[in-house]
Amino acid sequence: MGKTATQARVTGLIPLAHVANVQRAVDFYKLLGMELRGSLKTSGGDLQWAHVGCKQADLMVARASEPVVASQQAVLFYLYSPNLAALREQLIAAGMRVSAITHPAYMPKGEVRVDDPDGYCLLIGQAG
Repeated sequence: MGKTATQARVTGLIPLAHVANVQRAVDFYKLLGMELRGSLKTSGGDLQWAHVGCKQADLMVARASEPVVASQQAVLFYLYSPNLAALREQLIAAGMRVSAITHPAYMPKGEVRVDDPDGYCLLIGQAG
């Protein structure tokens, strides 16, 4: 296998859960021994996204745009690839619908969206 084929793979996965209050979620996970590893705040200073983790666990939480209904929890899976462009082309060649590479504030190196066969949304960011 060539270098591009070797790099066109996923190398990390961090679940992202939508929550009603990001600070409350961070405080709860700190109780479990996790630490705040990254965050983004609104212009008003409220947390809108946070990454908490410990030695072998990571979780991202983001403020939900709709009320959080416990019986309808929705989880979005965030993955990483060392060569996002090559992975995107590989997925397209396999017949999958993949978004264009975007560069949101939390992932300036780029990310794409793809839905798995069951309709779960996967966001894949450029690692490194």
